[in-house]
Amino acid sequence: MQRLWTPHRMAYISGEAKPDDPGDVHQCPFCLAPARTDEESLIVHRGEQSFVILNLFPYNTGHLMVCPYRHVADYTDLTVEEVHEVAELTRTAMRVVREVSAPAGFNLGMNQGEVAGAGIAAHLHQHVVPRWMGDANFLPIIGRTKALPILLADTRRALAAAWPAPAGP
Repeated sequence: MQRLWTPHRMAYISGEAKPDDPGDVHQCPFCLAPARTDEESLIVHRGEQSFVILNLFPYNTGHLMVCPYRHVADYTDLTVEEVHEVAELTRTAMRVVREVSAPAGFNLGMNQGEVAGAGIAAHLHQHVVPRWMGDANFLPIIGRTKALPILLADTRRALAAAWPAPAGP
């Protein structure tokens, strides 16, 4: 039997990447990311109200998240401007991922609350997960492992390069 070692997943499984206090903006990874460079934080695009970032523990290659800058947990607490930009960035993310890697479809969604599967429940984030035919093979089922064929830094670079320039004034 051959093994595919994925030691990076242990940080997620053990919860060491999670903040001790999810409500503390000084510990929240989605609040801290914009203060670092795009390369360090895996940010693909920065908008006015929200930003697009690669998931550090992706379900699939190109798994993006759209996050408001503001530390807010519930979708109903977003401002109208935040809702609009999260929606527009989600649409653009889908277009960019289609251009870069031609997925067959997408899963889109927000896990509202820890019980609903939110890893960081205190800071809302919209998942954009590209899907390909046959991408769910035996590894996630038997090996509890997902094989990703490209490094996160390379994925970020390709998606950021393909992101459309903002419309001029």
